[in-house]
Amino acid sequence: MTAMRFSPAQRVLHWVMAACILAMLFIGVGMVSTISARYLTLVSIHKPLGIAILVLALLRLGLRLRRGAPPLPADLPEPMRLAAQLSHVALYGLMIAMPLLGWAMLSAEGMPVVLFGGLRLPPILPPGLELYALLRAAHGYLAYAFFAVILLHIGGALFHALVRRDGVFEAMAPVPTRAVE
Repeated sequence: MTAMRFSPAQRVLHWVMAACILAMLFIGVGMVSTISARYLTLVSIHKPLGIAILVLALLRLGLRLRRGAPPLPADLPEPMRLAAQLSHVALYGLMIAMPLLGWAMLSAEGMPVVLFGGLRLPPILPPGLELYALLRAAHGYLAYAFFAVILLHIGGALFHALVRRDGVFEAMAPVPTRAVE
């Protein structure tokens, strides 16, 4: 029988990553909108949090490939089914691409990615101002796209929870909200 809920590990990763990603997006907005001394504090949080998100996303992707996902409702219209599948591909792609782009951008700038405890990650690209500028722009534009996809994801979750009431939201809810087999 197919599980009607994601595994506990999948649910924990989902909600921990949701908090991390939302924090990351707002920290990023704060970084690009300030020239105060807080900028350095935000950067010192942004870099290791990005790498943490990358590691968690890879773990989550591995779990998803190994454990799968509960089936979507049989009566879900095909356009909604396709939207759900494409939005998850976009979310996983962005959860992995954004930290890699940030790391690549810093490498091209010649700046290290310093994690907590002073651990420095090696550069993944050679330094180059033109490459840095391109990657910085891509990182910024993808952040807006990521925010839009997250809003769509939240909207879809609320639609399933409040309108369709079809068990899709309950599959990822941290605790069961109704009887789910």
